[in-house]
Amino acid sequence: MKIEHIAIWTDNIEQLKEFYETYFGAVSGEKYVNREKRFQSYFLTFHSGARLEIMQRPDIKSREKNYGEYYGYAHLAISAESEEEVNKLTGQLMQDGFKILDGPRRTGDGYYESVILDSDGNRIEITV
Repeated sequence: MKIEHIAIWTDNIEQLKEFYETYFGAVSGEKYVNREKRFQSYFLTFHSGARLEIMQRPDIKSREKNYGEYYGYAHLAISAESEEEVNKLTGQLMQDGFKILDGPRRTGDGYYESVILDSDGNRIEITV
């Protein structure tokens, strides 16, 4: 078996789509809209074939934006080509005003990574 896709809610679907397209090379499918349910979504496909569904509906509530840890999904890990690419992308995200939580650094379990927040405050590990 394999994980088919991961889905996340957002209150700004176009901004989040642009974030993953710009920084991680995701390719967006067509926007799906269900007017009756006031639901819309995009499937974003990454070079590896992995897919992320971003979804928006007006009745979904946001969580506290304190950026702390909480139960549930902890982060999305995206593998870069090299340590140099982790450094470059982390630097670009910092320059563009995104919050860098940690790194780049070598972790105790051997990964080279940085931890950043996407435009909605979701944690992303950029790793090799």
